[in-house]
This record gives sequence, structure tokens and C-alpha cells, in this order.
Amino acid sequence: MNKQDFILLFDRIHPDFFKSEGIRGMSEDEVFDEMLLPLDEFDINIYDKKFGDNVSFGIYNSDFDELKKAVGKVESDWVQFFNEDDRVYCGYIDGKVASFCIIDDKGTYDINGREFRIGAPGCVGTLPEYRDKGIGLTMVKHVTQILKEEGFDYSYIHFTYVAPWYEKLGYKTVIRWNKNGVK
Repeated sequence: MNKQDFILLFDRIHPDFFKSEGIRGMSEDEVFDEMLLPLDEFDINIYDKKFGDNVSFGIYNSDFDELKKAVGKVESDWVQFFNEDDRVYCGYIDGKVASFCIIDDKGTYDINGREFRIGAPGCVGTLPEYRDKGIGLTMVKHVTQILKEEGFDYSYIHFTYVAPWYEKLGYKTVIRWNKNGVK
């Protein structure tokens, strides 16, 4: 998928994105990346961090209010995006949520006569006390593998300012943008 194809896809997934008040209210200096990873190119072994027995990963299936508290510690604006119907994948330390993300099905889109099924790890966060241990990136690696196993064509990272972090898993920036649109 080239840049023009992705701009078309971006506009379909996020219609009127640059017209929203939240985006228009940003500083022009804030620049964000949209990233893609063709899942047929994803290698689960690209990032291999080892953890002790106290670290685990899996689909969240506990009290959703507790999860929302954890999300709020990372980014209070994201709490609204976490609903009980969502599939949320987490990294845990000693049974407590250390990192989280929504496994999101963005849909199937026809771009120039080819259909693409797009999935995404969304609202990716790690609680401050658990950062810099590799838990968050390992969690995203697991979610990327889940998307691959479920038959998605691409994994999509939306609205990020930490592109080098995702690049460790093979994600590539396809467009950059600020409040005025695609750069």
C-alpha cells in the first residue's frame, strides 16, 4: 500500500478527522504518525524479551472498572474508549494490569480494487511504574500476532508520537500529520 492508498484508507476509517475540534485545537508543532505493518511480513521473533514467572499476558476478563482506573493513570481521555464489549489485551505483573490495549477490527476496505482487512492495537498504554521493562512492546507483539492469526492483512497504529518504539516490531510510518492535515 503506497502513501496515496493509505491516505484514501485513512479518510475512510476516519472521515472528517481534521475537522474535529480536538484535532483543530492542537498545536501546529504536534506531529503524529500513522503506521502499518503488512501481517504477512510480521515475524513473531523480531522482538524477544524474557520475563520472570510474575509477568503474564492475555485477554482482560476481570472488573472493567479496575481496568478503567489503570487506563486513567496513563491517559484520562482514553477511558471513554474502553467498553465492556471490547477485547482488551493486557500485560500483567503479579496479576495486576501493567499494560493494555484494545484489539480493534477497523474493517475491510476496497482500495483500488483490492480488499484489505485492517486490525489495530488501539489505545496502547503502560502504567508509569511498569515502563521501560519491555512489557508494553511485548503486549503489542502478541496483539499483532493475534491479528495475523485472525486473518487481518494489516495491523494499523493510529495517532502515535512514538513511531521508533513500534518500528522495533516492523511497523512503518505511512503518513505524518498535524492539525492542518497530512504532511
